[in-house]
Amino acid sequence: MAEIKAFRALRYNTETAGAIETLTCPPYDIISEEQRQAYLAANANNVIRLELPRGERPYEEAGEWLRRWEESGVLRRDDKDALYIYEEEFTARGETKRVKGVICRVKLEEFSKGVVLPHEETLSKAKEDRLNLMKATACNFSQIYSLYMDETHTTRNRLDALSQDKPQVEMDDGQGVIHRLWVVTDPAAIAQVCGDFAGRKLYIADGHHRYETALNYRNWRRQQGTAAPGDDCDYVMMMLVDMENDGLVVFPTHRLLHDLPGFDCANALRQCEPYFDVVEKQDISTAEAELDRLYEQGKKAFACYCGGDTWTLLVLRDLAPVRELLPQASEALRGLDVTVLHTLVLEKLFGIDKENMAKQINLRYTRDADEAVASVRSGESQCAFLLNPTRVTEIRDVAAAGEKMPQKSTYFYPKLITGLVMNEMDGNQ
Repeated sequence: MAEIKAFRALRYNTETAGAIETLTCPPYDIISEEQRQAYLAANANNVIRLELPRGERPYEEAGEWLRRWEESGVLRRDDKDALYIYEEEFTARGETKRVKGVICRVKLEEFSKGVVLPHEETLSKAKEDRLNLMKATACNFSQIYSLYMDETHTTRNRLDALSQDKPQVEMDDGQGVIHRLWVVTDPAAIAQVCGDFAGRKLYIADGHHRYETALNYRNWRRQQGTAAPGDDCDYVMMMLVDMENDGLVVFPTHRLLHDLPGFDCANALRQCEPYFDVVEKQDISTAEAELDRLYEQGKKAFACYCGGDTWTLLVLRDLAPVRELLPQASEALRGLDVTVLHTLVLEKLFGIDKENMAKQINLRYTRDADEAVASVRSGESQCAFLLNPTRVTEIRDVAAAGEKMPQKSTYFYPKLITGLVMNEMDGNQ
């Protein structure tokens, strides 16, 4: 099953580079160009220069900056193999939460082997970008976020025991999240944690593109004759978290429809009536609370907003139509809110096919419900569907069935910070 190992991470030397708060950033795919510029203005050594390069030769320049920073001491590699215990403390839905896991190297396995399991479809454009960056830098700047099952919580208890002392790094990212890092170099402790995973599978929570890119990079290196089985590029950096960790929070990703020819919201909602209880409601600001209530009841429900002062609540009566549309799918996949929305509403009733959705021709995504509403009010979008979040157990069940959810089915919050720990794959360790 899963093979994990310690490694000598590449990390910032804050004496040379500056305060760690000014050197890290969120994942590249949620950063605007304005934010990117702001990070570099605060500190020219910010990891965004490596993780999200720009210019005429973006990938090559990222590789050049990486080498320059290593030579100048801005970045330096740890002296000993280590596991890195990482904790985030944050507020979600009015509660203070903590999620803690271990950053390590994980041996790459094809999905078909059933050791590392995906749960979402991916987009080829993002994978091409990440592969070009990896070819130029031979480095992971951010971790793939994965979950594991551990009924006795053996590993979680080990990690708690190993992180009793003051963390080597503690920082507030200015976005409401405190990040802590402990470095574990004791060989016996490392062996115990790594041994825990011998019989486990890993479920990717966030980072599908990066995992598939790591597989492609490994294969490319072998084709080039610059790597052999067992080399550094056979592994990828991951953050591993107990699937039953109380701090795990998944937010929904809402859907925005745009540029649909002849779209008529009232007519579209009438098409939903054979399958849903369709109820007009006042004041869109009440939609999320209404969805929360139905979520607790296990209902499949959506808020549809097409502008104005009212919104429409859609509550699925029966899962039978989805079963008919997806006869080969597992019950786990059929029962997802996003499956119901994509398969029954967007595809069957609205006529938006899977390829259209994959290419985002008439479909966009946002985690922010207010942003979704504003997009409709401004005329940028014709319609918004607000969703409930996917449950962690649903993610596990779909992945275990060997299936994948539609793109953007989950949004784990908070995102892992980029730049605290980096993994070089140049074969010099």
